[in-house]
Order: sequence, then C-alpha cells, then structure tokens
Amino acid sequence: MAKLISIDGLDGSGKGTQSELLCRRLIAAGYTAKVLSFPMYDCDSSFGVKLYLDGALGTHPSDMGAYAASTLFAVDRYLSYRMAWQRDLEKYDYIIFNRYVSANAVHQLSKLPREDWENFLSWLCDYEYEKLGLPKPDITLYLLVEPAVSMALVDHRGAKKDIHETDEAYMQACFAAGLYAAKALGFVEIDCCKNGRIRPMDEISDEIFEKVKDL
Repeated sequence: MAKLISIDGLDGSGKGTQSELLCRRLIAAGYTAKVLSFPMYDCDSSFGVKLYLDGALGTHPSDMGAYAASTLFAVDRYLSYRMAWQRDLEKYDYIIFNRYVSANAVHQLSKLPREDWENFLSWLCDYEYEKLGLPKPDITLYLLVEPAVSMALVDHRGAKKDIHETDEAYMQACFAAGLYAAKALGFVEIDCCKNGRIRPMDEISDEIFEKVKDL
C-alpha cells in the first residue's frame, strides 16, 4: 500500500513544483512514485469545481458557503478516486497529492467566523475521510507563504486567475485559516519565505525531502 504525502499551501506557494520535485527524488532513490493534482481538471469529476472557480456560481468566493463549496471539491476527489486513482494505491510506493482535503481546510474555513472553525474541521474530516472513505495522508506538508508574496507569484505566473486568486482580502483570510488548520490538524509546516521573498526552490525541496524520510 502506497504511503500518501499531501502538499498544500496558498495559491502560488509552489505546491505543484514541490510535488514534482519530491516525486523525482523518490524515484531517484529507487521508489515508485506518482503525483496526483486536485482538482482533477481533466476528469469529469471536476465539473462542479470548474463552475465554482470560473465564477459561474458567483463571482466572489463568499457567494458560495464553506460547506457547499467543500462538497464540490470533495466530490471531485471521491469520483476520481473511484474511477481512477484507487488502483494506484496498490501500484506505487508513494503517492503525492498536490492539494487534497487540506485545501478545503484552508480555503473554505476562511469563509466562516472564527468561532465556527473547530466544528468545520471536525465536519470536514468526518465527511471526506469517514463518510466518503477517502484515504488519509500519512503526512501533510503545508507550505507557508506570506499573502503578498503569494499574490505576486500568482501575478508572475501569468495564467488566467480563478475567483480565489483575484481576491487579496480572501487570500489574507486563507493565510490566517491555514495557520489555524495546520496546528489543529497536525500539518508539518514548511516556511517558504525569508525577508519577504520566496526561498530558493531547491532549498525548500531539500527540507521537504528531510521531512518525509521518516515514512
């Protein structure tokens, strides 16, 4: 059975890059490894997520409540699990999730008043891991990137932005929610910034590889 590694963080934090770097390092070390990126935009399972992020269900993240939006992302994970990557659990030594349940814990938690955060996280973990039966990661690595740096990196990327990435206040709220979720759910934090700038990619990769060695 594969060991499961989840990598999460704000938009622009380098999740995709670090997931791919970790996968290559594990393969170079003699293991079989694969990256799965969520949402699975190339799969039919992501239809609801696409509508939400494209603004078809509201042009601001708060137009859809935390529980409803979380369900769309959970459905993508569940359907793609049943149709595709469930079989990968037996084929690989490691599977790396570029975003996972932890993404709901950050992006949707931020929509709620602070006094509701604990209840939301309890509901989320029960819903995705227990009710839907999605596999739990053996470790979740949370890439800490200051919101201003995150927004600058998203701008530099030059791709079309979704409704999360265009809202600076929302990104600020997600940063606070991410810090709370990381501590509440036991994520391993990787500080990716130094003196207001992103640390070198290879330096962050080295730290991530050290954190997963215990697996």
